[in-house]
Amino acid sequence: MNPAPGSAPLEIVRADYADPRHAADLVALLDAYACDPMGGGRPLPPDVRIRLVPELAKRPQCFTLLGYLDGAPAGLANCVEGFSSFAARPLINIHDIAVLPAFRGRGLAQALLAEIEAIARRRGCCKLTLEVLGGNAAAKAAYRKFGFGGYELDPAQGRAEFWEKALS
Repeated sequence: MNPAPGSAPLEIVRADYADPRHAADLVALLDAYACDPMGGGRPLPPDVRIRLVPELAKRPQCFTLLGYLDGAPAGLANCVEGFSSFAARPLINIHDIAVLPAFRGRGLAQALLAEIEAIARRRGCCKLTLEVLGGNAAAKAAYRKFGFGGYELDPAQGRAEFWEKALS
């Protein structure tokens, strides 16, 4: 990716889970996101820090993009290919996307999203999905800028909601 004249060099790379630098950057960036209030406000547990990269590496449907500004790790996106039964085509779920506070406002989120979209188009995906906290105005603005919006099949039935049931 070529930076604009006068701007900091921006690089988006697909993480190689076997590369020690990529692995360390992935864990550090995700841990920083986990510590942020929008990521839960707590560091990753030690066992997760150890298992994260090997577990991602086992799953061919997963990929991670790392964003570097001036050579420093600045952001990441963890993505999972899923399947839309209504379209009978794959989709990409952006499971995590984060930019370190010191690097926000410099186009990294948009660059990550653009690379995710390019990968999805190459795979023949029908859509990109993600979840966002209702109070995360900055993230919502970035996603809207990129073309995301709320999901509903019929306005009379309401917007889709993200629910979970923990299995721990």
